[in-house]
Amino acid sequence: MVKVKAHVFVGGRVQGIFFRYETRRLAVKFGVCGWVRNLFDGRVEAVFEGEKDNVKRLVEFCRRGPPGARVAGVEVLWEDYKGEFEGFRIRYRG
Repeated sequence: MVKVKAHVFVGGRVQGIFFRYETRRLAVKFGVCGWVRNLFDGRVEAVFEGEKDNVKRLVEFCRRGPPGARVAGVEVLWEDYKGEFEGFRIRYRG
């Protein structure tokens, strides 16, 4: 099983529509660790660590978002897996 890490930035109308909560729900469902937060510039930032297929599922979710989202762009930075997180949490403002 290949493990990966993705650092994701999501732009568009992605705050105030439960983007973070839905991301966390799916991360827990797929066994992915990391975090998600809103940024002051209106984007959402997330870090996902876990099995490659499950991290890819979360990245794909970020490309569309929950109902009400209007995703205008997604930047994904693939990084070396470090196993530095336990569970998945919502961080507040960054």
